[in-house]
Amino acid sequence: MRVLQLLVLSMLSLWPLRAAACELALVLAVDVSGSVDADEYRVQMDGLAAGLRDGVVSEALVKARAQVLLLQWSGESRQEVTLPWAPVRGFGDVEALARRIEQAPRPWRNYSTAVGEALFLALEQFSAVPECTRRVIDISGDGFSNEGVEPREAHGALSALGVTVNAIAIEQSEPDLTAYFFENVIRGEGAFVVTAASFADYPSRIRRKLVREVARQTAAVQHGADRAAAALQ
Repeated sequence: MRVLQLLVLSMLSLWPLRAAACELALVLAVDVSGSVDADEYRVQMDGLAAGLRDGVVSEALVKARAQVLLLQWSGESRQEVTLPWAPVRGFGDVEALARRIEQAPRPWRNYSTAVGEALFLALEQFSAVPECTRRVIDISGDGFSNEGVEPREAHGALSALGVTVNAIAIEQSEPDLTAYFFENVIRGEGAFVVTAASFADYPSRIRRKLVREVARQTAAVQHGADRAAAALQ
């Protein structure tokens, strides 16, 4: 029992340092392929900004001392980091990030859909935030991958680095997209797909998705620390 108590104490002593460094690194990967028109692009970016401003989401991001990055993706070789890692230390940081997302220019308009390429580019970004203990890619899309490497080819590398991929499938033109994302795109323990029947549904669905992957997971991590503390009593 004494050995167990010492082990738990050791874990607890490290917890504030790890939490203070960064609990969550979140890549927001937005589909800007040719099937997304100008109005639909605006719906995505404004909806994403509104989701980040949600009180539950913003509080969770601050508590997690998160790092957040925006990636826009289309066809093969048409993938870019639009906003590099932005640290979230207070609610002002969340607001600044939301405004930058609202103002972010669209890099391409008329290219294919390379989901696998987006996953590999997102994966590369985590090397810049090694202090973050949880790594998540939040990818949205309205079509099947039709160019570049297949998304399943990224699964091995994602698993090796402990990266979770969650998706939002916008089924406006592809009614079977949720099943495709479930089988080929998402990865990691607890990974999930949220379905938006159309772009009009995107704002409410992306908020729901962010609450699930940011707020609930952050609470679960904190609960783990509380349980460890209780073991000493």
